[in-house]
Amino acid sequence: MSEAWIKVDDARLASAADWLVRLQSDDLTEAQAVEFDAWLDAHPGNAAAYDRTLGVALELQATAPAIAEGLAAAPPRRSLARRRAARGWLMVGGLAAAATLALAVTPLSLLVAGPAAQTFATGKGEHRTVRLADGSTIEMNAGSRLTVTLGRDQRHVVLPQGEALFDVAADKARPFLIDAGDRTVRVVGTRFDVRHRGAELSVTVERGVVEVGPYGGGPGHTWRLHPGQRLDTAQGAPIATLSAADPQQVEGWRTGRLIYRDQPLGDVIADLNEQFPRPIVLEDPALAKVPVSGVLVLDDQAAVIRRLALLAPIKALPSAQGVLLRSDQAAKP
Repeated sequence: MSEAWIKVDDARLASAADWLVRLQSDDLTEAQAVEFDAWLDAHPGNAAAYDRTLGVALELQATAPAIAEGLAAAPPRRSLARRRAARGWLMVGGLAAAATLALAVTPLSLLVAGPAAQTFATGKGEHRTVRLADGSTIEMNAGSRLTVTLGRDQRHVVLPQGEALFDVAADKARPFLIDAGDRTVRVVGTRFDVRHRGAELSVTVERGVVEVGPYGGGPGHTWRLHPGQRLDTAQGAPIATLSAADPQQVEGWRTGRLIYRDQPLGDVIADLNEQFPRPIVLEDPALAKVPVSGVLVLDDQAAVIRRLALLAPIKALPSAQGVLLRSDQAAKP
């Protein structure tokens, strides 16, 4: 049955409005996210109520500048009448209750300033799942930071540093954009991994189609990626490398495993330094180019380094900096 024909009562709309607010909180826990999913699945009316409430909230965001301008220009004696008239207008139509609830839970600052940006971050060894109000999910790897803005015409993420797996809810009217360095990743609805560490950027697609182009849609080449493809590029680089990739291997960090296939040792060390507090340093910068293939289970840092020494010609030494990795050709010819 189409959601447009599902009967939604006031109680469901009230619950939907409450979830809309809770999902925007920086303190949302994994347990609450699971609870939200269970609530959506409990009855078709719950999903319909949430979609309607979210839709009205987005309409209010889009008309916020006009509302603010009207309130500022209105004479003081007529402001109350104008507010009542506006309220009466909102009560027209089948979405009246949803509109009223959305208006009640929408902060005044959001109405005046437009959609608010939310920032999420993870520390060393920390993973975090963020569920957005549009139904999209972001799984963040350690040492990552991103900012999300859900607008009427587009959904916008800025990823200055880190790695995240995006499962984007389909919405052709609002593309999902991710700015990472001097590139912009554009999707409508798909699942993919974005890794932005230093000047390096990689995008791996698990489902759907992803476009990677110049920042902000500027001039330059745009790559179109399909499932099982990976794009590697760097800040300021005019070219990129497109290759086949197993998304499950790329996303191994979600289950506490780092899986590599001919990846430079420097990239491996960068990943490990986001997982453990003691920094790992290469004594010889030339070691950063040594290819590494294998699986590293992220349990104890010392155990991980011992496993790494089986995959590359290195040996570990304690140092004032943390852990020093030195070339050891005898360990692996």
